[in-house]
Amino acid sequence: MINGEKLAQENVEKKMNEEIKDAFPMSDQLTWDDIYQRVIYRYGSPHSLAHIKEEMYKLEDKGEIIVHHIKPYNNPMDFQSLNGLTKKIPTTKLWQHKSCGQCGHIPGYPTSVFWIMNKLEVDYLDEPHQTSCTGWNYHASGASNPVALAGVYVRNMWRAYETDYFPLIHCGTSFGHYKEVRNTIILEKEVREKLRPIMRKLDMDIVIPEEVVHYSEWMYAMSKKAAAQRKYDVSNVKAAVHTPCHIYKLAPEDTIYDGEVWQGRRPAAPSGTVQNFGAKLVDYSTWWDCCGFGFRHILTEREFTRSFALFKKVMPAVNEGHADVFVTSDTGCVTTLDKSQWAGKAHGFDYNLPVLADAQFGAILMGADPYTVGQVHWHATDVEGFMRKVGVPVDDYKEKFIQYLQDLREGKAEPQYLYPKHRKIDFYLTLPERVSWYKKQDNK
Repeated sequence: MINGEKLAQENVEKKMNEEIKDAFPMSDQLTWDDIYQRVIYRYGSPHSLAHIKEEMYKLEDKGEIIVHHIKPYNNPMDFQSLNGLTKKIPTTKLWQHKSCGQCGHIPGYPTSVFWIMNKLEVDYLDEPHQTSCTGWNYHASGASNPVALAGVYVRNMWRAYETDYFPLIHCGTSFGHYKEVRNTIILEKEVREKLRPIMRKLDMDIVIPEEVVHYSEWMYAMSKKAAAQRKYDVSNVKAAVHTPCHIYKLAPEDTIYDGEVWQGRRPAAPSGTVQNFGAKLVDYSTWWDCCGFGFRHILTEREFTRSFALFKKVMPAVNEGHADVFVTSDTGCVTTLDKSQWAGKAHGFDYNLPVLADAQFGAILMGADPYTVGQVHWHATDVEGFMRKVGVPVDDYKEKFIQYLQDLREGKAEPQYLYPKHRKIDFYLTLPERVSWYKKQDNK
């Protein structure tokens, strides 16, 4: 190769490296397989996060929408999202958007979130007027339409806005679904034009939060502070992590990454939370795969879901990673990975790998009662073996819990609450003065 051609080739390679570094700020720490997946992400999405936010602020300037900004009193922390943009994670004064599935199938999940917030003295509102996101209906059956989905989203986001608490989304499905709906509202004028008169009939307007934040991101942001209150040593625990598809695949640009977690090759949450609590993260070949839940086929082909969860997720985590516990951060994933294991027992596959949400994992390690708070008795797999391994006095807690239930039956005890019932409900039923400007304008 003559000097001129060599120089031209070097310039091409230099330019290519510069563009890769610009597009993928953490590329120096990535393998090409990881970059390839991110290229698919980048070009698989019709619009970048930067474009979405740019359009959102334009609409705010025009008065077409209200942006619910993260305020300094939300004590935000900055993290890097997939395309290198900063994502602000508010850490206090949070409006809790709970999960239908968590509350119904894994009740120790939301109670653990609230228990940890109480321990860390985080200000939050357990909204009594939140509705379902309806994402389950959309993803499982394809029912509904963009305006109806947008109406449900905006109605819930308006409730958070008028209470001045920033929304924190518990469910992975709601998280991914709301990001899709947010993008639709911002990019589709026709949807906004059909949506606005509907919201006006409810005395509401179109509100879009500055960020869509999943509770596991909050959990990761607070995990070092939470781990400082850890009561049990997990340095001898091997933990496999499953990151839910709807957290980082559905609308991937908003997911946070951290170079301290798998060298930035995996989403920061919940792996970083497990790491900060001191457990050893273990890898397994099917980390990328769905848990098997998959929405439609858990309704139509349930046996496929059960076999996928066992053979494609649980067995690799045990056989390759030698995991003691499986940690994840979505209701569908916890339920599928946990409750599918009983089906395998009927065929001689008795793996019994305990599956916990990151919030349950953290709360138990911080000293929460594993039954009244963690509610591990709702799980199909045996969590007690894991708890004994880290030193939790399981028998003492169980005896106390059984006595508590007996006393409740006999009327000798009152139910225990994590916070006073209907906290501040009267206050939040009243429309705050700060949004009265809109109502006055609307009445002109």
